[in-house]
Amino acid sequence: MDYDVKDLSLAEEGRLRIEWAERDMPVLRQIRERFGKDKPLAGIRVGACLHVTTETANLMITMKEGGAEVSLCASNPLSTQDDVAASLVEHAGIPVFAIRGEDNETYYSHISAVLDTEPHVTMDDGADLISTLHSERPDQARKVWAGAEETTTGVIRLRAMAEDKLLLYPVIAVNNAMTKHLFDNRFGTGQSTLDGILRATNILLAGRRVVVFGYGMCGRGVASRARGLGAHVVVVEVDPLRALEAVMEGFEVLGSEDAAERGDLFVTVTGDIHVLRAEHFDSMHDGAILANSGHFNVEIDIPALEKMAKSRRRVRENVEEFLMQDGRRIYLLAEGRLVNLAAAEGHPASVMDMSFANQALVVEYVKDAHKDLERVVYDVPIELDEEIARLKLAAIGVSIDSLTEEQEKYLSSWDIGT
Repeated sequence: MDYDVKDLSLAEEGRLRIEWAERDMPVLRQIRERFGKDKPLAGIRVGACLHVTTETANLMITMKEGGAEVSLCASNPLSTQDDVAASLVEHAGIPVFAIRGEDNETYYSHISAVLDTEPHVTMDDGADLISTLHSERPDQARKVWAGAEETTTGVIRLRAMAEDKLLLYPVIAVNNAMTKHLFDNRFGTGQSTLDGILRATNILLAGRRVVVFGYGMCGRGVASRARGLGAHVVVVEVDPLRALEAVMEGFEVLGSEDAAERGDLFVTVTGDIHVLRAEHFDSMHDGAILANSGHFNVEIDIPALEKMAKSRRRVRENVEEFLMQDGRRIYLLAEGRLVNLAAAEGHPASVMDMSFANQALVVEYVKDAHKDLERVVYDVPIELDEEIARLKLAAIGVSIDSLTEEQEKYLSSWDIGT
């Protein structure tokens, strides 16, 4: 078996952490039990480019239990947990190509290694597998049955490709499942982002002015958790509806230039490029802290910051100090990459339980459905989404009500009146 991980001697530690995460993933556990009996994925090759974490490990083990041939590479050079990668190779027999801190050349060589397995189905967190296939291996891309995309950024890119008739195989937008973006994006990102910031800096959030760029599901989560820890939260938005929602939720909404002058901690969660840039760095006060919890490391214009600074040094693990020409200091966390994964452990397992349940069921779904799918981006079928919600409720001991026949008739008719 081909693989490339840091150190196989870390495998036992990785196995213990994978087991710990599995305790909080009851939905995926139920799917794994069924997969183990029925083997619905037998004969399917799955190539995954995801964050190599304990939660992802449980997804990979579930896929293999279902009969799939699985290979995995990292979707972020700083999110790989080396002990987890080692355990997947050593204990699960899954080819993994991921080393924490790998350089750009190694990163893309690992993507190529996964693509060399000629997967029937791709799993992406940021569309790197799909992008590489389309740009470098179009003939291979045409043979892929379908893909699954985990992120808002990736889905936006893939929809643009589909609109331009450039998408070579259908993709299921796992990110858009209600059991994913309502919980993973909001509760997972909200908690894990602040976890990463606090681990990196050890600052007290109470009383600080935290500026959140973007009020989508991720921004909502970060803003609400920061407020819960006593921060004064400012939201920066370009969408009038989201800005109005933030106001109605009790947050202060400012333009980016005004916010730059007043913020202590800045968190970007937009998925767009250069959200924080030169004019903002010029306005920030001494000691301002910058963090990104969007997808790629482009939301903060790091080249501009480096050009404006007269020196740059590492002052703590995952904290770099940029000394500006006028003596101000600006601190960048985790090289501008995902702070929740680079400086912490990512989302809690109980949240990823639902996200990865979507991934597993989507692969099972496309095994037969791909023949009837067009080369566009689809949402997760609602019946899969609802099934995951039911399994999660049952796992945590929550029961829900059901409609009576009279109520069903009333809701489905037009002639009953008021």
